[in-house]
Amino acid sequence: MHGFPLFCIFALTNKTMRIDIITVLPELIEGFLNESILGRAQRKGLVEIHLHNLRDYTTNKWRRVDDYPFGGFAGMVMQCEPIDRCISALTAERHYDEIIFTSPDGEQFTQPMANTLSLCENLIILCGHYKGIDYRIREHLITKEVSIGDYVLTGGELAAAVMADAIVRIIPGAIGDEQSALSDSFQDNLLAAPVYTRPAEYKGWKVPDILLSGNEAKIKEWELSQSIERTKRLRPDLIQKIDK
Repeated sequence: MHGFPLFCIFALTNKTMRIDIITVLPELIEGFLNESILGRAQRKGLVEIHLHNLRDYTTNKWRRVDDYPFGGFAGMVMQCEPIDRCISALTAERHYDEIIFTSPDGEQFTQPMANTLSLCENLIILCGHYKGIDYRIREHLITKEVSIGDYVLTGGELAAAVMADAIVRIIPGAIGDEQSALSDSFQDNLLAAPVYTRPAEYKGWKVPDILLSGNEAKIKEWELSQSIERTKRLRPDLIQKIDK
């Protein structure tokens, strides 16, 4: 349950995961990637996260990575050459399981996708910007397009950070209590049950008696019933996925 086999498989591989993020604004997410769980996972040697400034792969003196689109459309488009040069340099050094492009019209990012990607050894995430990237890159180099939601961001850096966080935190050892990750919302298409901590009563607000009973079997039953009830109430679409 809760994706446990995925953790077993990753533990057996015993390899350091590598994530390469290609962006025109590395400073936008550098701090995020080096703090909290992501930072600790890197310091433990569980994952390497490398940021690549796309401007370093340009050949013009202005380090320009975009140009006007053919056809007279509005906006600017990221050019083929710097992206190709960067991806080619990386793939010449190692095999990548996926080369991902963050795009609002990509496949929806979900917990099951995060679970699957956490089993990969090497990933590239290309952050989109401006009006998008030259479509030839998507046709010839990208293996997977991913969206974190039905909205448009200024760039793909936030999406890349979200994906990296969701992927890395479920690698065994990334967080102290692996069972905590296994019981997160969406692992079984269910929202997590409510959680409480000390004090047991505050301003007359009481923790449910069952959680103070010490009866593990009854607590598990309560946890599941609460997960189902909350999912039906807040995310009925997830219940429909279970029914299928």
